[in-house]
Amino acid sequence: MDWIHNIFHKSPEIALFLSLAVGYFIGQINFGKFQLGGVGGSLLAAVVISQAGVSIDNGVKAVMFAVFIYAVGYDSGPGFFNSLNRKTLREIAMAVFLAVSALVTVIICAKIFHLNKGLAAGLAGGALTQSAIIGTAGDAIARLGLPAEEVKSLQSDVAIAYAVTYVFGSLGAIIVCVNILPKFMGRDLRSAALDAEAKLAGGTPSRGPGQLAALPELVGRAFRVGPAAGRKVSEIEMAAQDFVSVEKIRRAGKEIEPGPDVVLAADDIVLVVGRREGMVPVAPRIGTEISDVTDVSAVMQTRQAVFTAKGLNHTTIQKVRETVDRDLRHGVFLESITRVGQPVPILPETQLEHGDVLTYFGSAKDTKRAVEATGYELPYSIKTDFIYMGVGMVVGLLIGLVVVNIGGVPLTLGSGGGCLLAGLVFGWMRGKHPMYGVMPPAASRLLQDFGLAAFVAVVGLNSGLQAVTTIKQLGITIFLLGVVVTMVPLLLTMLFGRYVLRYDNAAILAGALSGSRSANPAFGGVLDKAESAVPTVPFAITYAIANVLLTLLGPLVVGLV
Repeated sequence: MDWIHNIFHKSPEIALFLSLAVGYFIGQINFGKFQLGGVGGSLLAAVVISQAGVSIDNGVKAVMFAVFIYAVGYDSGPGFFNSLNRKTLREIAMAVFLAVSALVTVIICAKIFHLNKGLAAGLAGGALTQSAIIGTAGDAIARLGLPAEEVKSLQSDVAIAYAVTYVFGSLGAIIVCVNILPKFMGRDLRSAALDAEAKLAGGTPSRGPGQLAALPELVGRAFRVGPAAGRKVSEIEMAAQDFVSVEKIRRAGKEIEPGPDVVLAADDIVLVVGRREGMVPVAPRIGTEISDVTDVSAVMQTRQAVFTAKGLNHTTIQKVRETVDRDLRHGVFLESITRVGQPVPILPETQLEHGDVLTYFGSAKDTKRAVEATGYELPYSIKTDFIYMGVGMVVGLLIGLVVVNIGGVPLTLGSGGGCLLAGLVFGWMRGKHPMYGVMPPAASRLLQDFGLAAFVAVVGLNSGLQAVTTIKQLGITIFLLGVVVTMVPLLLTMLFGRYVLRYDNAAILAGALSGSRSANPAFGGVLDKAESAVPTVPFAITYAIANVLLTLLGPLVVGLV
């Protein structure tokens, strides 16, 4: 054991990365349908490794948590603020109710069983599977002005209670959302999802993550001209009402520019690109479809444009189509629209707003023309804007220094809550002004995964020796309290959603409930049983709000216990 201690003493970072490697290996092991996950596994691995005697500088812990929580807020910002409207009042109310009921349950348990601030906060973090509470609570404890040894002890208790209660925290959410809720509603999730699909999507099945349409909306097809011989290109395109465009013409082995006045000849090979709804009726009028398209292949591309066109703000897609010259929109197809990071349906009555990001599909020259008319191009980038990120984190850390005394109780967001709030605002501003603050999804995911796992590993390494002693003394009690904190808020929120908020569809209620607890494993179980993406809509709304509210429980528990 001494040689291991010497290695860790000379290079403590070895212990950190060993904890991550072992922890993520443990985290991917299946226990039935349950997985501990990389974060929980890293904490357990770090506690075991810490028995060899190792200590990591607390500055590492602070930095790791700050980047993690900022990235969470940054990703959630557009969805969080976009969710705050009248149409989503039910989801907002549900997420708030669960957070409040969870806070009350934790405080009652802490008072009855005389838990200290650390154990109470860890109980909240593990039983609610909200790992960020470890950081926000630990940061709040550090700001109480207590002796250094007491602060270290309380922060250690946070990690201990979290580790003891986390497993059932995940399992309990699955039990309620996947098993209890459907029986309570008297309807299985699959049939409920089918009902919701018929109601919300006019009978058209929804597609979940990773699912693609077998019949894509935009297609390219090659034809040997027959019935269309003698007709102009513009006539073919007009017959399809702008749903298709002739992109290439090959005649007697030579390529001809497909201008609107070009007359097609028999046996010409033409490449037609467009929407399937226009392609199907126009295809028989052109000729025979061919599979050998080597001579008429074309490279198409997508371009993103930020909508800033003057005089067209709040104008419907149909009106824009009628207003814009046909030559300008020729060969350009609107593939998608996003608004503050959220998808917007492409319907004739959909209103375009300045700041919307429009994705065009077509040839290089056509899409470039469309982008210039729309506003300005949003370039594709895989580089993170560290200026924007750095300013955001500085603002968050400054917010975390603010302390407000309410009834003699010092309340502060701390560096964690401050960075979360800053991340929300800066992520939302990025959605409104997408030219600034680029943070690719892969970069954000790395900051979140590595930041949280490293933070938790440092906590485990620094407090592991004391953790073993405390678990022997309070393990069973904390575990049973974790069961209470896991189940009571979920069951109360389920009843609140059914009888007060009037959710009448089991699949939608299950999605909203799992999101209100930020319970990803439970949501995965809901999707598996529903075999549909229907629960995704309410989940996305409540999840964005719950990520903020549940994270803020850390300093609240510390201040109120």
